[in-house]
Amino acid sequence: MTKLKFGWSEVSIIPEGKKINLAGQFYERITDEVRDEISVTALAVEGEDIAIFCACDLESASSALLESARAILKKEEGFPYDKIIVNAIHSHTSISYARSNDSYGSTLGVLSKYTPEGVTYEEFASDSTGHLLEGEEAHAFIAEKIAEAARLAYADLKEGKYAPGFGRAAVGMCRRVCYDDGSAKMWGDTNFANFTELEGGNDSGIEMLFITDCNEKLTGIVANLACPAQVLEHRSVISADFWGDVKKNLRARFGEDIFLLPLCSPAGDQCPRDMIRWVEPESPINDPNIVRENLPARRADPSMFDEAGCIRAARRISDEIIYAYEDITSYTDEADFTHKIIDLDIPLRRVTIEERDRALAAIKSFFDKHTGAITFKDNAAMHVHAGTVARYEVQQSIETDPIEIHVLRLGDVAIATNPYELFLNYGNQIRARSKAKQTFLIQLCCGSKGYLPTEKAEKGGHYSAYVSSGCAGHAGGDLLVRKTLSEINKMF
Repeated sequence: MTKLKFGWSEVSIIPEGKKINLAGQFYERITDEVRDEISVTALAVEGEDIAIFCACDLESASSALLESARAILKKEEGFPYDKIIVNAIHSHTSISYARSNDSYGSTLGVLSKYTPEGVTYEEFASDSTGHLLEGEEAHAFIAEKIAEAARLAYADLKEGKYAPGFGRAAVGMCRRVCYDDGSAKMWGDTNFANFTELEGGNDSGIEMLFITDCNEKLTGIVANLACPAQVLEHRSVISADFWGDVKKNLRARFGEDIFLLPLCSPAGDQCPRDMIRWVEPESPINDPNIVRENLPARRADPSMFDEAGCIRAARRISDEIIYAYEDITSYTDEADFTHKIIDLDIPLRRVTIEERDRALAAIKSFFDKHTGAITFKDNAAMHVHAGTVARYEVQQSIETDPIEIHVLRLGDVAIATNPYELFLNYGNQIRARSKAKQTFLIQLCCGSKGYLPTEKAEKGGHYSAYVSSGCAGHAGGDLLVRKTLSEINKMF
């Protein structure tokens, strides 16, 4: 064991003088209205090995974005650019930085190929000022900010101490609803006699690390929670969602110089909303998947689509973090620290000829009835079919999808990453069988490969379980679990 060093930084990713297109929905949301700061927070850890965690207040952290950030850092002599780990909190109120060539089998590319001449797309929101940060410019902007945060955290390395902690906050809940015909729906209505169950469970646990200087003065907190940051996901404001409010609460308690590294645990089928005690949004949302009729009033949380719900979720999280901190009795300044980077080929989820033919027929039938402009609702309806055709075309030349995962040991703590919106059950399997005393799991990390559903979800269908929703299926999920467990347990 060697003495540990820690370094922190936080870099804003709000562009100056530019509007942004918010990521995460089927429709455009153009804004420069800031509700709270969005940033890259970096934590560098050095012992026998090194790691630089970069938590981004973004919807995703693509492989292309990671490569761009590493390419910037590679130019700096001696910088451990391969040791940076980039994750997203899955905020739907942050910058869309996607480029047209970032992923293969583009759904929109397929849809445009089958769009008849004369049919146009009607934007939900647009910007005519020319001050919109998007595409290549947005990608380069974010990559540079990640590199800057990593660079500053690495330069800040100094001897310090840490203590693990644990708490519970009821924030994430299953968002897939099952019916008596075997089908399932994300955001499905439970106010039906045919409703049978929620497809999966939830995990209220919060894994924590408290980092201090040599004198045990708190410098920052790591928090790992099984819920994406998407209370405000339909709103047209720039925000880190509930993590932004958590940070405010913690700084009110510990001081403005405290850092927070937010990590989203496997939560592909989770959301901040109670599907049983459903509370309607305070103002309308434009989401064709979320429609409720004849809804009875419920006495429950405030709407988890709105400001009040965001504040409530944040208070639960920050209160638990504060309670856990108050329970700590000792810190350590040395520990075994190992960081392994693993390249893994995951089987590409495949489409049958029959599925491809049904998708093509659905696209043709749709355009037979639409001769004018189409809207985001039409695009959402055709997403599943276009994605199915795209996958069929891709699988003719690609058998597997390569991913990068990281597995680390810090004392009796294990940390493991994956690039998916990974369904909760996979995370549960890893945690339950890990030999570590505590296991942190980070999804949407070092890649953005879409949802990875369970076999049960695939049979139930709908968004998040369609082929169009991600690159891998349950066979890939099983492989990921086995490999992650093998690598963790070899370290212990």
